[in-house]
Amino acid sequence: MSSPGNRIGTMAEAVALVPDGTRLALGGFANYQRPMAFVRELVRQRRRNLTLVGMVSGLETDMLIGAGALSRLETSYVGLEKYGLARNFRRACEGGTLDMVDYPEVLSFDRFRASRENFSFWPCDYLGGTDILTHNGDIKPFDCPLTGRRLYAVPPAAPQVAVIHALCADAAGNVLMPSHRLLPQTLDLDVAGSCDTLIVTVERIVPENFIRRHSALNQLPSYRTTLVVEAPCGAHPTPTLGRWLTDGDHMERYVAASGSAEGFAAYLDDWVFGTADQAAYLERLGTARLTALVEFDAL
Repeated sequence: MSSPGNRIGTMAEAVALVPDGTRLALGGFANYQRPMAFVRELVRQRRRNLTLVGMVSGLETDMLIGAGALSRLETSYVGLEKYGLARNFRRACEGGTLDMVDYPEVLSFDRFRASRENFSFWPCDYLGGTDILTHNGDIKPFDCPLTGRRLYAVPPAAPQVAVIHALCADAAGNVLMPSHRLLPQTLDLDVAGSCDTLIVTVERIVPENFIRRHSALNQLPSYRTTLVVEAPCGAHPTPTLGRWLTDGDHMERYVAASGSAEGFAAYLDDWVFGTADQAAYLERLGTARLTALVEFDAL
């Protein structure tokens, strides 16, 4: 395991920080820059009874549901966008095996901001007239002490552990973020600030002098990071901004396999349990496929 001055660890060590029953958050947005290498290791280690708190959820959530890892999900949406429905999610909801707690999308963002700011709740004034209040008993109405207006107290995300995927970090845990970033990378900063235990999987571990040369991009300083794990192409089949494109063929393979519980079990046997780690997973993908997915060598 890493020392205070060296936060580099293995994926197995990272997953050891997420025991059964953990309240977990995963970085990325929809099907963009998800920490999929970490998710696959969670499945290999057969974690159970996890609560996943998200914003707009996608492949990472559907895979954990299909693998039987989740007992509760708090989010605004689960889907694979243009690739189709999140079929494991749908089966679990229809079968009553998943405790699904709905939040509006923007409030799902705000819940992580509440945790980042150490607020006990996030105030909201626009839930009247929706069914969210009917089905989500965790949201509590109250009257504004200044105006008397009816407001709603939304609980913070409060993950015990959060995991994000980034381009690079040094051994001390300083993580660089692109200066021109999109919503997934911006929201990752809220996720990273919402917990006490932060795991960062990265495309590459870089030397300290690289961080010094690009210090303006150090949006996550070392004191925020618990463990760094090198995981090249660690978001596959989702993209990583400035490094990897979406693997549409693999997404379609996943959707086809998840059409039935039996088909999905075969997918896990082939792509998760059948690969010992991320290196074996990339070997299974093959050099030709990986080369075709390179967007730009940002490092």
